[in-house]
Amino acid sequence: MWNIWILVICSTLLCLCRSSAIEVDYDPKALIIDGQRKLIFSGAIHYPRSTPVAHGIDFLTHYLIQKAKDGGLDAVETYIFWNAHEPIRRQYNFEGNLDFVKFFKLVQEAGLHGILRLGPYVCAEWNYGGFPVWLNNIEGIELRTDNEIYKNEMRIFVTKIVDMCKEAKLFASQGGPIILAQIENEYGNVMWAYKDKGVAYVNWCAEMAAAQNIGVPWIMCQQQSAPPPIVSFAVFFFFIVFFTCNGFYCHTFKPKNTLIPKMFTENWTGWFKKWGQKDPHRPAEDLAYSVARFFQAGGVLINYYMYHGGTNFGRTSGGPFITTSYDYDAPLDEFGNLNQPKWGHLKQLHSAIKVGERVLTNGTATTKVYGNGVELTTYTNSITGERFCFLSNNNQIEEATVVLEEGNIFVVPAWSVSILGGCNKEIFNTAKVSTQTSIMVKKQMDDETAKLSWMWTPETIKDTLVGQGIFTVRQLLEQKRVTSDVSDYLWYMTSFDVNGTSWKDATLSVKSSGQVLYAYVNGHLIGSQSGYAFQFKNPVSLMPGTNNLTLLSVTVGLQNYGQFFDKGPEGLNGGPVVLTDNKNVTIDLSSNTWKYKIGLNGEAERLHDPKSPHSRLQFSSEFLELFIGMPMVWYKTEFKAPPGTDPVVVDLQGMGKGHAWINGNSIGRFWPARITDSNGCGTECDYRGKYNERKCLSNCGNPSQRWYHVPRSFLNDDNNTLILFEEMGGNPSQVSFQTVTVGSICANVSEGNTLELSCQGGQTISQIKFASFGDPQGKCGSFQKGSCDADLSISYL
Repeated sequence: MWNIWILVICSTLLCLCRSSAIEVDYDPKALIIDGQRKLIFSGAIHYPRSTPVAHGIDFLTHYLIQKAKDGGLDAVETYIFWNAHEPIRRQYNFEGNLDFVKFFKLVQEAGLHGILRLGPYVCAEWNYGGFPVWLNNIEGIELRTDNEIYKNEMRIFVTKIVDMCKEAKLFASQGGPIILAQIENEYGNVMWAYKDKGVAYVNWCAEMAAAQNIGVPWIMCQQQSAPPPIVSFAVFFFFIVFFTCNGFYCHTFKPKNTLIPKMFTENWTGWFKKWGQKDPHRPAEDLAYSVARFFQAGGVLINYYMYHGGTNFGRTSGGPFITTSYDYDAPLDEFGNLNQPKWGHLKQLHSAIKVGERVLTNGTATTKVYGNGVELTTYTNSITGERFCFLSNNNQIEEATVVLEEGNIFVVPAWSVSILGGCNKEIFNTAKVSTQTSIMVKKQMDDETAKLSWMWTPETIKDTLVGQGIFTVRQLLEQKRVTSDVSDYLWYMTSFDVNGTSWKDATLSVKSSGQVLYAYVNGHLIGSQSGYAFQFKNPVSLMPGTNNLTLLSVTVGLQNYGQFFDKGPEGLNGGPVVLTDNKNVTIDLSSNTWKYKIGLNGEAERLHDPKSPHSRLQFSSEFLELFIGMPMVWYKTEFKAPPGTDPVVVDLQGMGKGHAWINGNSIGRFWPARITDSNGCGTECDYRGKYNERKCLSNCGNPSQRWYHVPRSFLNDDNNTLILFEEMGGNPSQVSFQTVTVGSICANVSEGNTLELSCQGGQTISQIKFASFGDPQGKCGSFQKGSCDADLSISYL
């Protein structure tokens, strides 16, 4: 009898242990999570581009992850950023907003699944694609190919991340939130360049991932030649590699293996921005269209890239020339606000598709082509008889009137999809937006506390102007190999002798691999230039005898994409550097003795940190006038945090180029002097037709980025310190702090439907400026009454 009780207790414990695990299975029609057949809506939120705590509560939970859930998402996805976690070889950082374990726990607390895109190459417009630069400096290494040195480093990091996930029980097989994991990233786009070694490498990636035994499927995106399924009988769960699609549209994509589900791992909700470029915008109607078309074509999982873009704090932006803002026109904007109508329109779309989830994941699809771009796809459950339909009009100009067999008539706008519940009632159309449009405004504090008083100190560069370096080499070295990317700045210094008067009207020519160059001759700045790769040419007056040449090379984010992107040179990289006199006599200085210095003196003295003794002692305001328009200057001011909970930005209008810190926390590079082209913004944004990143642009003729995110988690309740390093020359007297909030809202809604309107931050609607029940014309902010209007529209509202 005692033995029987022991058996019962042990069996019960075994059941309890197994019940905590979540099995992730699949077939071509669904992801099967704990036996439930699912369609998955996911969104990318990158933990380093967010902040962990704001205004006393957890920012990620309440202002990002919760908003993702409210928007109808089932899952949250993120990359893991190798260079952020291992900036120095075998020295790791998982603190603050680098705590990805906490991030996934917050995802689970919100009742959502997680998708782990481990890479560790991530692209992501992130500095060096997520690779730590110390990899580049290991002798004999070749990245993203069949190279034993690289594969060993990659295996060590991947294993560390997987072990941390296992220890925290983050995988679904352990009862955690992570249902999918990704190895590598978009390798299929570049594998051709690596030839046979690329094929061997991608197969190795799959085998290495399989050996991790995580108990959930692995995916490879943009990888048509993904390895076949690998089954491991040593563990309870299998290993499988899914090939997935990235882009603006993926409805025509078909997995090579017909037994696996169709996944859209990156639906680009907008686009990133570079310095000098305009603001990209992807209309909500087109984004919804791409989603509906994907599920019409049998899609199972869609992931928005990005759902919240966030901010490239510090020196994390890649490119080069990626802006500090990574807003991406995502459903949640850079500051965590709802980007309306995109967020609300997608929420309604998710709800409509979920109505048909049972039929879509169990039924059989048939498609009828009506012509002129019109298609009806009917999903039917053969057991229950339930039906669910997608009626798409892919014509870019003409709306379509469709009469179904039952006699139901539907009018489908051009470039849209109608979702039909039971195939007889329209429950959503991608072109009919009934969500409010929120016009965001910046509000400046108008009291005395908003005025800023400045202190300043020049960056000490006398040592470099006279050629005092740290080491000497008889060649022009590649920049990232010298700096290991610990600073944007590298000084190249040399001296040379000339004779005669012909050198008074000489020309200095420097070939640079990018991105910015400042040239000093005999202690004087003679010119500067920027670009991806350029030839700097500038007149210079030399004196007989010895002359000093100092070249400051500045990076603005390292390359992050393309075949062999890691080999892309930065800085002078061999030059040449040539002097030519007015008689065409040349002196090639490329193989001169060059002295080198990494970084700024102010960086070494931590002038950006108000707690640094140098920062407390060196700043001064003893001059009667503000030190403006001068290059290489540090500025410092104190300010009070704006009241309330609305997001905070600092307006850096008037500044040139440099870096900004709040209470010692970097808010990124700034470059308001970089003005966009004044052409290309006048046309109406038409959502119809295929979207690309050059369509629907705005912000012509303005700074690429004028406002910079100041997370409230960076702010103190009392005094705060803003420190700016100005590289080119600017005027801080125009700098101010502002809050971002909803200024006005507007919407269209058809008769018989419900419209929800809301402000944010405790604000209330104070006035209705326009209302028309009829056929109003125009767009948000400039509506006009049409030919038909109900006189009592405003008073009725």
